Amino acid sequence: MLSTNNKYVGLLYLSPALLFVAVFVFYPLVQLVMISMTSESLLGGGEFVWFDNYLLAFSDRSFWMSFWFTVRYTLIITPILMILGFLLALLTMQNRPLAQLTRGVVFLPVVIGLASSSLLWVWLFDQQVGLLNKALVDIGVLEEPMVWFNRSHLGMTAVIVSVVWKVVGFGMIIMLSGMQSISHEVVEASMIDGASYWQRVRKIILPLSARSILLATLISAIGSMLAFDQFYLMTGGAPRGQTFTSVYWIYQNSFVYFKLGYGSALSIILMVVIMAGAALQIALQRRGETA
Repeated sequence: MLSTNNKYVGLLYLSPALLFVAVFVFYPLVQLVMISMTSESLLGGGEFVWFDNYLLAFSDRSFWMSFWFTVRYTLIITPILMILGFLLALLTMQNRPLAQLTRGVVFLPVVIGLASSSLLWVWLFDQQVGLLNKALVDIGVLEEPMVWFNRSHLGMTAVIVSVVWKVVGFGMIIMLSGMQSISHEVVEASMIDGASYWQRVRKIILPLSARSILLATLISAIGSMLAFDQFYLMTGGAPRGQTFTSVYWIYQNSFVYFKLGYGSALSIILMVVIMAGAALQIALQRRGETA
């Protein structure tokens, strides 16, 4: 049993972190909830409207179009990131010089800012000077350079390519840490028993690194649901707002249309959806572990 003095010492050590959470997480969250119940404008003014903003959100066709676009984007890009990240982690699991070099090359784009990488890919996809269009024409895939951002599906494809290039190394490193924590004795015992490489991957590596895979999946899914920079810089919502993400629409309402109260309500709705999705994924993972 810890003495009372030891408990106070523990709280003293925790106090900087608790203060940080209170000031930079809890207080802004309370302010966000309060503002969401007002008609406050970015220019000032406004009054309490209670739940009117939330009722308006449920009838806002543009918000739900942007929300389902974001969900579709998340459902497409998350499996791509997880599969490629897992395969790259398998490829570089051994601490050999070539594997270490590959890790560094794949992880390098992660340290680049998302805005910088998005602008880089805007230039690569450019119809007139883009290297990607020229390469596709040279190898015969395209007859002439393509305008990538005038159609929603082409714009999403371009964004997915840019995001996969940038962040796949992050998932690779998380899953790699889980794989390298697996006991060598377990792997060697399976090899002695005659298990093939893919049998070891399926029966040993995949189950024993499930927690790191779940973590990578959660981070990827949440990051995709909060996508903004890449669409803002690469598609600008074109064509006709069809590539608006949820955060992009919240930004439009809050900082372009000056409806700060309504934008706050949309933020709360999105936060609740993301938290519910994360909780469901964790619950399903725990259920699978206990089954």
